[in-house]
Amino acid sequence: MSQTAPMPPPVIPLNADPARRTAARARRAAMMDDHKRSFLRMVSHELRTPLNAIIGFSEILHCELYGPLGAPQYKEYAGMVRESGLKLLKLVNQILEIARLDGHVTDLDLCPEDLDHALDDARDSLRDELAARGTVVTVEGEGGLPQVLADGRGLRTILVNLLQNASVYSPEGGQVRITARRVGPRVEIEISDNGDGVDAADLPRLVRPFEQAGSALTRSSHGAGLGLPIVNLLAQAMGGSLRLRSDVGQGFTATVSLAAST
Repeated sequence: MSQTAPMPPPVIPLNADPARRTAARARRAAMMDDHKRSFLRMVSHELRTPLNAIIGFSEILHCELYGPLGAPQYKEYAGMVRESGLKLLKLVNQILEIARLDGHVTDLDLCPEDLDHALDDARDSLRDELAARGTVVTVEGEGGLPQVLADGRGLRTILVNLLQNASVYSPEGGQVRITARRVGPRVEIEISDNGDGVDAADLPRLVRPFEQAGSALTRSSHGAGLGLPIVNLLAQAMGGSLRLRSDVGQGFTATVSLAAST
């Protein structure tokens, strides 16, 4: 099925006045951003179908659902294929989320959300990962946390990304501390870890997509650096903000500020 060709970017006449040239450049930049987001969405959607097949069939092989595979290495390799597929699917989903949020998403449904329930859901979704690393999560005032005005899915995405980030950058058996307190008309959710931390000068880079602290040669974790940018964009979309605090050897703290539910 044929598709409508995208409109070409506006041509800027050489003799145009500065204001007209500036406006034309702004329109061209906006069109390029739209094309970029459309491309990311298209590629991501096209990748999800084969990835789901890879994950599903490799899980069947790993579980030997239709009988033994023979050599034990086959089962091990099937498990490795499945894990690699899951990592790629996570990356694809993150890219889709970045493209959605970067396009000024308007489908958020803001309503009163119970932080205790949202945190329970976030920990449940990361249960195996936290257990594998021996991460100890402490929630101060658990059972009596304040309510926030937020999109339910967006709030859980924020908490999962921050909790996962804290666990990954903590040592084995690390400590992650979560607090939530009412500050005037807002609620500040703080997630801190006892990892190595990052240079304070690196913090602004961490909310830009595809960037991580440290060089590619020295960092020990895998990932595209999309977790914190997603948190930042989601918080802004819900009328909130993200603040980061860290320094080398002093752990890492992320604070999300959201409107309190009255």
